[in-house]
Amino acid sequence: MSVPGGTMTPMPIPPSPPVLVGRDDDLAALRRAYERMLVQGARAVVVGGEAGIGKSRLVAEFVQRLPPEALVLRGQCVDLDRDAPPYAPITAPLRELARVVGAEELAALAGASVEGLRILLPELPGSGEPAAAAPPVLEAVTVALEAASRVRPIVLVVEDLHWVDPATLGVLRFLVRVATAGRILVVLTFRSDQLRRGDPLRAWLPELERSDRVQRRELARLDRRGVEAMVASLRGAAVAPRDLALVVERTEGVPFFVEEFARAEAATVPECYPESLRDVLLARYEGLSEPTQKILRTLSAGGTCVEHDLITVVHGDADSVETAAREAIAGGVLVVDGSSYSFRHALVRDAIHDELLPGERVRAHTCYAEALESRGPSAASEISYHWMAAHDAERAFASSLDAMAHARASFAHALAARMGERALELWEQVPPEARGRDRAELLGSTAHHFRDAGESERAVALVDEALAIEGLGAPCRATLLRDKASYLANLGQVGSVALLREALALLEGGEPSALRARILGELAARLMLEADLVEAVAVADAAAAEAAAVGSQGRRSVAANIRGMALVELGRIDEGLAQLELAGALAGEDDSARLRYWLNLSDALSLLGRFREAVAAGEQGAEHARRHGVARTLGAMLMANTADALASTGEWRRAEELLDRALELDAPLGFAAHLQRRKIWTVLWRGDRAQAASLLARWRQPLSRQLRTERLSLVGLAKVAGAIALENGDVAGAWAEVRDAIGPEHRPLPSADLFLLVVVARIVAAARREGVVLLDALGERIDAEARLREILATAARWPTGAALIAVIEAELGGASGTGDDPRAWAAAARANEADTAEVHLLPYSRLRHAEALAAAGRRDEAEREAQEARVVAERAGLGLLVDAVDRFERRLGRDVGSASGVAPGAGALGTEPLTDRERQVLALVAQGLGNRAIAEELFISVKTASVHVSNILRKLGAATRTEAAYLARRSGG
Repeated sequence: MSVPGGTMTPMPIPPSPPVLVGRDDDLAALRRAYERMLVQGARAVVVGGEAGIGKSRLVAEFVQRLPPEALVLRGQCVDLDRDAPPYAPITAPLRELARVVGAEELAALAGASVEGLRILLPELPGSGEPAAAAPPVLEAVTVALEAASRVRPIVLVVEDLHWVDPATLGVLRFLVRVATAGRILVVLTFRSDQLRRGDPLRAWLPELERSDRVQRRELARLDRRGVEAMVASLRGAAVAPRDLALVVERTEGVPFFVEEFARAEAATVPECYPESLRDVLLARYEGLSEPTQKILRTLSAGGTCVEHDLITVVHGDADSVETAAREAIAGGVLVVDGSSYSFRHALVRDAIHDELLPGERVRAHTCYAEALESRGPSAASEISYHWMAAHDAERAFASSLDAMAHARASFAHALAARMGERALELWEQVPPEARGRDRAELLGSTAHHFRDAGESERAVALVDEALAIEGLGAPCRATLLRDKASYLANLGQVGSVALLREALALLEGGEPSALRARILGELAARLMLEADLVEAVAVADAAAAEAAAVGSQGRRSVAANIRGMALVELGRIDEGLAQLELAGALAGEDDSARLRYWLNLSDALSLLGRFREAVAAGEQGAEHARRHGVARTLGAMLMANTADALASTGEWRRAEELLDRALELDAPLGFAAHLQRRKIWTVLWRGDRAQAASLLARWRQPLSRQLRTERLSLVGLAKVAGAIALENGDVAGAWAEVRDAIGPEHRPLPSADLFLLVVVARIVAAARREGVVLLDALGERIDAEARLREILATAARWPTGAALIAVIEAELGGASGTGDDPRAWAAAARANEADTAEVHLLPYSRLRHAEALAAAGRRDEAEREAQEARVVAERAGLGLLVDAVDRFERRLGRDVGSASGVAPGAGALGTEPLTDRERQVLALVAQGLGNRAIAEELFISVKTASVHVSNILRKLGAATRTEAAYLARRSGG
């Protein structure tokens, strides 16, 4: 081939890896991440880029330069068309960890979660008994790695994340979110040009970018100078301009192509230079002997990396395999990876795989499937993949069912769903006698797996398909209707109650059954959630009778639980609590029933103002949930209940820490909703309006899904959103947030209604002060106070309602109904001194009392009352109220934050000067940085940063970080 100015001269190129070019910044970023991890705890770096851009080469260089004390654990995702065995990319690193520390020690590191680890490594010591619930695989991996990292820092590398199976992605997602304490650096690579619509990784990347412990690096192509440097390093000589122009044109700056093209042209006469990238990829392969090429084609059918033992069985001649492997390794096509052979790059494997002829392809995949069948159920999904590729429908069907069963046993729900769906696709191609089950059963079980994988929409579609089958028996149809009701509830869609009633009608008149007991219990629960409390009690009674008739203590416990909670909401407190205690007694060893008992007991106790008892019940239940592998579901709800009770007693900081830990578990929507609402509410009262509004915007869409099916969700979101809008001065917007929750379709739920009505009362008073007209959903003017009082009448007898009602009356008190009556606010403050009152309402009432006193001209009393409000607010960490007191005192014309009247900064900067480090921290505080960001900037721990900030606030006499920055600027500090 000719190029401008002449032809290229072939030059030999050594087989060693090329010098890393154009990646200095990326390498430095990885090194900084490692150094920060050593000081500040776990971090992650996600390296993206197109195929051949040099992700693996960069990571290899980074790993090579790590200090010897670093323990590097490697995992590799494989391209099996989403049929990869679950957890494989995380199992290999764990097996290496077991080799380094010993199996006994690794089991000890996992602690109570060892059974979850044994799903991945069955060889670990343990009880060996099958788990009743999903063992905590996510937690087990995280706990083990964190514990091991206390001895040696760990660098966990997982490559080619674009091929990751959902189960592994769940482990990595949990690890990155939760493992904050360990000395762990997680390095992930993926092809950014391989992400498909709906890919779970694609949804995870934005979440990663929001974390301040995660850095994303996107590798760019080399520019002309980079290509020149790389080719020069490969050839050991300068590159002629005409040669460089050709390489740049053909490779477009992709490093792998640059290397392959340079090597190809070095070994080729000028007239035969590769014309295309495919020619580049196949150049080394085509230089090998025909027997080696044949074995490489067979190897490519097994994936990018194939074990030596497996390819030996598939090919059938160990000597031939080893001879071919040696030639391919020498020729730069294969590399040895432990006991396996890996193609030097996935692009090379893809190009060679495309060389397979149709018959050759079928034979290769058939041999792989047959060889893998001797390995047992752990290879089931791979076997299914190969039988599909071999076009053997019957054996693909059978292996898909085996794979579904194995995935279910491993709690790999997404893979179980995929295997079930594959079996359904093959249904008509398989003889009836080979199916082994009816289609409705397969549709139902596959739908169940889709639900567990978080795809309830697909689950509903499959159940509808099953329900359309003619001739279904009553129990089968009733079961499918019950399942559909559950899936619709997960989606926040109406219709669950009607479906459960239809299912019960099918079973009417038959013998008592566990199925009917379960459906009755689920109907009672749905009625309670929809605030149809009277019928919920009646249906729960029927569920208890049915459960007793079939001897199910667990179902009796659930029925008593629902009945008890509904009775509490109806104001029949003693009866309700007695039923809850009965539920606990009946639960026995039934973990699900016991957890539901703790869940509703902690909720009821908190609603009744018995906060310490609620904390105890919530913590006990959350620990039980953690031990039994349901920390992300029922455990998350128990943590939310505990946080509620803690915040109610004034332990807002502890409550927020608990919420953050629970949110890191990434609970499914139905279990996360209360956590998210509570988090927003806590952030708001802590004083961070901007973050509260940001969290609401991020979570509003999922939170809104349950508004039509759960009364508590509707009321809870309205309360939070209305309060945020009001704090931001948007009275009309605040009314729009709460209007539907108190509209014509309102159903009484006293324990929640009262808290919402406090916000509604504030909105009504603010509207009067600012002349804002409140409208109903049809745009007609509405008497909002009258509507409020209608609902208040249904909740007035709630046991802890006096404190809340006093605040509501004070908000609407005064001659103009705008909350300016000092006596009403004094009464509200007294009412909220009770132990059963929410702690934030006492300083709030005192501040409003101070404002009313000031408006009445009683300045001295107003100042004293404001100071009382400040003391309580600061003690509880209620920054929203501390800031409000500041603004009130400024309006009074006095210095902020000091009962003595001396400005808090007077003498503070001179009497006890800040250290140099504290001045550094203060400068960052003034920039708006939080403790974690300060810690990263100064290479100190978050705890140390927190101590510095506390010292600064004390020395400056500042109540808030904002005030500290202001005082420092004012004094020139």
